[in-house]
Amino acid sequence: MITIEYTQKSRENFIALLDAVPVALLNQVPEGYNNNLIWNFGHVIVTQQLLCYKLSGLVMPVSDKLIQAYRKGTKPEGAVSEDEVRKLKQLGLQTVDQLRKDLEKGVFLEFHEYTTSFGVTLHNIDEAIHFNSLHETLHLGYAMAMRKSL
Repeated sequence: MITIEYTQKSRENFIALLDAVPVALLNQVPEGYNNNLIWNFGHVIVTQQLLCYKLSGLVMPVSDKLIQAYRKGTKPEGAVSEDEVRKLKQLGLQTVDQLRKDLEKGVFLEFHEYTTSFGVTLHNIDEAIHFNSLHETLHLGYAMAMRKSL
């Protein structure tokens, strides 16, 4: 379960980064980028849900609206309000806690094999969680670089 702790720490670091930037800049797409800081944070939340819950055939604890806004292949479609940023931060921590609880309950009984855009094939929930941790730190790195571009 240690990989979940990495995800937890990554989310905490991401939130600290978001806390240090005004909402207007969270919504700004820096030159040379296709998205912004808050989109990257929403994207890691949604990707974790898709990799862990959807591939396990389970109902995702986040809304379809959120999935459609931040899934792979999307981009920011408008400004995110301060209230929405606050809700995303809460959701970022809640979804890690929920994943931890669901693992302890043993709800991940099946998994649909999936090959990621990195070329990595995921065969089970453990591999999905491990890969998700790598994915989240990649986007945290993007966000750190973006912040310097603002």
